[in-house]
Amino acid sequence: MIGTLIGLIFLCIIIGVVWWGCLQLLALVPMAEPFATIVRVLLVVILVIIVIYVASMLLGMAGIHVNTVPISSINR
Repeated sequence: MIGTLIGLIFLCIIIGVVWWGCLQLLALVPMAEPFATIVRVLLVVILVIIVIYVASMLLGMAGIHVNTVPISSINR
C-alpha cells in the first residue's frame, strides 16, 4: 500500500512536469486563440485519461479492485 502511494506521488510529479513542458512548448508555437484553447483542452483530456489509467493500474497492483470497462465491450 505504501508503494502504491509513492507510485501515485511520482505519477503526479511526472504528469506535472509533462504538463509544464507541454505548456512551454505550446507558448513557442504561434496559434490563433481558438486553436490554442482547443489544443490546451485536448492536452488536459489526454493527461487526465493517462492519470486515471495509471492510477487504476497502481491501485489494482495494491489489491484495491477498481471497476474498469474492458475495451472489447466498447466495440459492441
